Amino acid sequence: MEGADVEVLRGTLIALAVVLTGRAVIAWAQEAVARRCSAAVKSSLRLRLLRHVALNLPDLQDGRASGEVAALATRGLDSLDAYFGRYLPQVALAVIVPIVVLACLATSDAVATITVALTLPIIPFFMALIGSYTVRRRQRRWEALARLSGHFLDVVAGLATLRIFGRAEAQLGRLERVTDDYRRESMATLRIAFLSAFALEMAATLSVAMVAVGVGLRLVDGLMALQTGLFVLILAPEAYLPLRQLGASYHASEEGLEAAGRVFAIIERAEPGGEDPDQTASASTATSQPGALLAAGVEPGPGGEIRIVGVTVRQPGRGIWAPFEASLTLRPGEIAGLAGPSGVGKSTLIDVLLGLRTPDAGSVELVDAGGTHVPVASFNRASWHRQVAWVPQHPYCFPGTLADNVRLGAPDATDSEVREALRTVGMAELDLEAPIGEGGTGLSSGQRRRLGVARALLKPARILILDEPTAGLDTESEATVLAAVRTAARSRGQAVLLVAHRPAALQIADCVVTIESRTEVTE
Repeated sequence: MEGADVEVLRGTLIALAVVLTGRAVIAWAQEAVARRCSAAVKSSLRLRLLRHVALNLPDLQDGRASGEVAALATRGLDSLDAYFGRYLPQVALAVIVPIVVLACLATSDAVATITVALTLPIIPFFMALIGSYTVRRRQRRWEALARLSGHFLDVVAGLATLRIFGRAEAQLGRLERVTDDYRRESMATLRIAFLSAFALEMAATLSVAMVAVGVGLRLVDGLMALQTGLFVLILAPEAYLPLRQLGASYHASEEGLEAAGRVFAIIERAEPGGEDPDQTASASTATSQPGALLAAGVEPGPGGEIRIVGVTVRQPGRGIWAPFEASLTLRPGEIAGLAGPSGVGKSTLIDVLLGLRTPDAGSVELVDAGGTHVPVASFNRASWHRQVAWVPQHPYCFPGTLADNVRLGAPDATDSEVREALRTVGMAELDLEAPIGEGGTGLSSGQRRRLGVARALLKPARILILDEPTAGLDTESEATVLAAVRTAARSRGQAVLLVAHRPAALQIADCVVTIESRTEVTE
């Protein structure tokens, strides 16, 4: 081999090495950028989803809803890796590569260029047909997963009760049926994915075959040089490859797309506002939409009373209005009792007062010191919640010490203030550093309720809301808690809303309002 040939070969090998190295670097950069973008998007969506869920707890009372949210926040959003890592880069390649290939073919053979240009749209056409069919399958598969997640969550949450009543084994059959539903939908989706891949491969193969037949005939007739024919045959399949891979990448990203769509649907029902700098919705916009939360708005004024006027809430799936036209007034220094049988909407009315639910009719207004009526929904949410101390039916306890749990609403409270709050509810004997487990492990049910009351009494708030604070307490403990509530109302000038069934609890109220529900009339 002569020296000139060696130099040419060396230069060719060096160029090939450079191209291969560049391709490897680009592939690595593409993967790194895709994963970084995917991680950023998933983190942002998870934060927005969890923030929305935390502020819309009434929408998640059933296991199905909470199970779906759990599936969305974990597996669902994790599936976006395929969308960012494979599908989006492939979209760019599917647009750029065919154009570049057609440009290169146009410099060598016009007939092959026209053939490729006419056959290329066949693949996107089949992709659109298959994609429109798989949308329904994809939704059904995700709904099956949501049912499975919700039912499994219900079983796990109630496992202790099921074991006590000997019904744990009976749930196995139900779980198996729900799991079979999800398996069938998954297999149906996979079948469609495999068949669609076959259809796309067949369309691409036939298109390349048309180009090859044309090239072969012209080679036989001597109308094309062999070098040109080989160039066309090698390059033509590259025009179809990105489109074929796009179809496969789309199926891999379907679950992530469905999950992201459902997350956006949940978030857009009522995007949280408050002090979030990303919040741009006005208070008027938020309050005009059903289910809207308290939006960023005006600051609550000092003093005044809270008026609940004709609040009516429709309960989805139950066919009733609960509460129906509920009205009462919360005045500083007074205790308003809220009574009524179970299911009439007492807790729902609290949700409306807290801004966690928008009523279908009626309003909640603050009458400030100047006599101006200001809708609570127009307040800045964070500022409004700082002025409300709430004790739900099942006060939440997080892992930590007893003092940490009591300080939840007043992080700067001193140990002496914490001890005083515990003393007022009859828990002075407990050690402030006593460890509390998840869900209040280490405390009895009654102690958890009293801890919730102590936490609310420690928080500097203008309104105190108590939802069944003495349920499950003995007579002595109940009297202690009610005395603490009465003292808070009188000495601090707090407006107190006390929800209770027990007559002893309602006896301390200055006024008692009984609310009712009404069956929805359908025509």
